[in-house]
Amino acid sequence: MNRARTLHDLIVAGVMVAAGVLAGLLLRAALRWLGERARRTRWSGDDVIVDTLRTLAPWAAIAAGVAAAAAVLPLTSQVGRNVNRTLTVLLILVATLTAARVITGLVRSVAQSRSGVAGSATIFVNITRIVVLAMGFLVVLQTLGVSIAPLLTALGVGGLAVALALQDTLANLFAGVHILASKTVQPGDYIRLSSGEEGYVVDINWRNTVVRQLSNNLVIIPNAQLAGTNMTNYNRPEQQMSVLVQVGVGYDSDLEHVERVTAEVVESVMTDITGGVPDHEPAVRFHTFGDSRINFTVILRAGEFSDQYLIKHEFIKRLHQRYRAEGIRIPAPMRTVAVQQAETPVPIPHQRTVGL
Repeated sequence: MNRARTLHDLIVAGVMVAAGVLAGLLLRAALRWLGERARRTRWSGDDVIVDTLRTLAPWAAIAAGVAAAAAVLPLTSQVGRNVNRTLTVLLILVATLTAARVITGLVRSVAQSRSGVAGSATIFVNITRIVVLAMGFLVVLQTLGVSIAPLLTALGVGGLAVALALQDTLANLFAGVHILASKTVQPGDYIRLSSGEEGYVVDINWRNTVVRQLSNNLVIIPNAQLAGTNMTNYNRPEQQMSVLVQVGVGYDSDLEHVERVTAEVVESVMTDITGGVPDHEPAVRFHTFGDSRINFTVILRAGEFSDQYLIKHEFIKRLHQRYRAEGIRIPAPMRTVAVQQAETPVPIPHQRTVGL
């Protein structure tokens, strides 16, 4: 348009912008109310949809108002294209940031649900966020008229140099992805390495794995080292584990009575103690004739690794008390030592040689 702007044009444009802002505020309020209702449902998908719309819809309404205002103003074709391009770029940036937040939230929730604990696998979250932001950045460049083909070529060539310079970092990155993808270790698992480190896996990020020991100290292990070492995972294939306790009774004990009493103690511990497995069938296995007693193994069941300590503690206390009440003797190790005194040696007369 070549005509001059009038007061009527400015008023109409202002009304359009105000209408867009008002629509954005109303949409935000309506979506906030809708979000409160969505949180009460069991399906988490509606929370994600409402959260996405609450960020994107108000900005879209404001951009539409500004675009309508620009359409009624007598702007040149070049200025009009610049305004539309700017609004498009703004919407793409808002959509990209919203998509990055929503998608990373979904990845985090999926990682937590698969691990079954309140851990987080930030390596997948960070990779997802970087990929979404990179795609949005490329779309913005394409919208602004910048050719992205040379940029992608330069990134490919530069990526080779970066890969050579960051071999250790990339090795840890791909090792972490392999660990999580193969499900050998998940956040929340209790592991023990052949080098002696053990504890709960707190997080697996792009470079290392964080393990929290029972003493509440953190051990930082590079992902490549974790993937290349022998490891015991106490949560795979199942979280429950058997707990073995060694016991011994005297040779004069009635073994049938000992087995029955021990099984009753096992049942009480499994039922009363937190971390026990109530439906576990007690198992008592005699296995050795010792020097002063008959040895056997009692098999208990714990819900997870750290539960075994309290279960052993209560079982030994209750078993000792019950054995005393039943008259079952737990003999202390005894050893008979025979001491034989040597005979008194006969003295040899001293001989003296005199030299001539």
